[in-house]
Amino acid sequence: MSLVPHLNGFSVKNGQWHAEDVALSTIAQQFGTPCYIYSRKALTDAFNAYEAACVRPNGQRRARVHYAMKANSNLAILNVFAKLGAGFDIVSGGELARVLAAGGSADKVVFSGVGKSRDEMIAALKAGVKCFNLESIPELTRLNEVAESLGIKARVSLRINPDVDPKTHPYISTGLKGNKFGIAYDDVIATYQAATKMSFCEIVGIDCHIGSQITEMSPYLDALDRVLDLIKSLDDLGIKIHHLDIGGGLGISYTNETPPAITEFANTLLNHIEAKGYGHLEVLFEPGRSLVGNAGLLLTTVEYLKPGETKNFCIVDAAMNDLMRPAMYEAYHAIVAVNEQSAAPAVTYDIVGPICESGDWLGRDRALKVAPGDRLAILSAGAYGFTMSSNYNTRGRAAEVMVDGSAVHLIRERETIESLFANEKLLPA
Repeated sequence: MSLVPHLNGFSVKNGQWHAEDVALSTIAQQFGTPCYIYSRKALTDAFNAYEAACVRPNGQRRARVHYAMKANSNLAILNVFAKLGAGFDIVSGGELARVLAAGGSADKVVFSGVGKSRDEMIAALKAGVKCFNLESIPELTRLNEVAESLGIKARVSLRINPDVDPKTHPYISTGLKGNKFGIAYDDVIATYQAATKMSFCEIVGIDCHIGSQITEMSPYLDALDRVLDLIKSLDDLGIKIHHLDIGGGLGISYTNETPPAITEFANTLLNHIEAKGYGHLEVLFEPGRSLVGNAGLLLTTVEYLKPGETKNFCIVDAAMNDLMRPAMYEAYHAIVAVNEQSAAPAVTYDIVGPICESGDWLGRDRALKVAPGDRLAILSAGAYGFTMSSNYNTRGRAAEVMVDGSAVHLIRERETIESLFANEKLLPA
C-alpha cells in the first residue's frame, strides 16, 4: 500500500524528492540521517490559512491563532510563528521558557494542561501570561493561593468537557466524560461560581478542546453549541465571558483523509459563533498538527534488506525512538523513496528500525524500489515526531533542519552519544 498525501513545501523534481528548492539527498549528505526536515513555506502558508479566516473584508475579526506547541517545539519553528504574529498554547513551564527564548510574547500565551505545579504557576504569573486554562476546583484553589502570595491577579478560563465524541483515536480524544481533561459539563456553572469567590483569580474566558486529528466539522459544531449554551447561562448569572477558546485538533491528510481546508474550517466556526449572537467575543484557535504536520518529514537511510518467510524487512537507521506514532497509535505515515528513478525491483516491505522491540516499525506492507544505502522519506512527520522522540537504546535524537527556498539551516544538532550520559554519575569507590 502506498498512499501519499498532498504536500506543500515538498515535491518531486526530475525524479528526486525535494524540500522546497533543495534535494533531500543533498540534505542527507550534509547532515546525515535520521534527520527531520521542515519547510518554512509550508509552515507560513498553513498559518496564513488560519489568518485568512480572521480577516473580514471590512477589517479584523477578534480571532487569534495560538499555536499548540506540544506538536513541535523547536525554537526556530516557534520563532517563525512568533514573527507571523502567533500566540502560543503551552502545557508546561518548559514550553513557556521555549516561547520566551524563541522571541514569543508572554501576553500571547495561554497555559493549558491538567497538572500545573506551583513552580510553573509562579513562572507564568511572573512572565505575565494571557490566561490560565484551568481544569478543576483544586487547580483553581492552588492558582488563587499562588497568585495571592505574589500579589498578582491571575486571568483564568475554565476548560469544559462537553462529552462530545470527536471520532478520532481514543488516545487523542479529550472531550468525552471518561477523559481526564476538563470540567464535567454539569459541574461547569458551579465551578465558575466558585471561581468568582477567588479574590486573586479574574474570569476572562471559557475553553473547550475535544481531541486531535479530527477530520469532520460536526463534532466541533456540537461542542461549540454546548459551550455557547453555557456562556448564555453564565451571563444570566452575571458572570461575563470575554473570550472563547475553541481549542485545536483539526486533522491533516496522512493518506486519503479529507479534513476541511483550514480557512473553510475556521470560517465555519467563526460564522457559527456570530450567527448565534456572540461575535463580540474574542475567539482563540489553538492549532498544532494542522500547522506543522505536513510541513515536516523524517529522512532515513536503508541499512539492510532482509527477506523473510512471510515478510520482507527494510531495516533503516530511524526507529521508534525517532518517530513514536506508528508504534504508539498504529499510525500510518506515507513512506517514499527519495530517488524515484531507482533501478531496484519493487518489493513489498515492512520498514523497521534497529531497536530491540518487535514494536519498532515505521510502516507495514509498503511497495518500494530501494537498495541498501538509499534514502527514504517518512512524510507528514512535522507534528508529534521529534517532540515525542526519546533516547531509548541509548540512541541520540535526530538532527533538525529548516529549508527556506534554496537555503538550508541546521536548527538542532544531532545528539552525540557522550551527551546522553553526561549528567550521570558512577557510585563512589
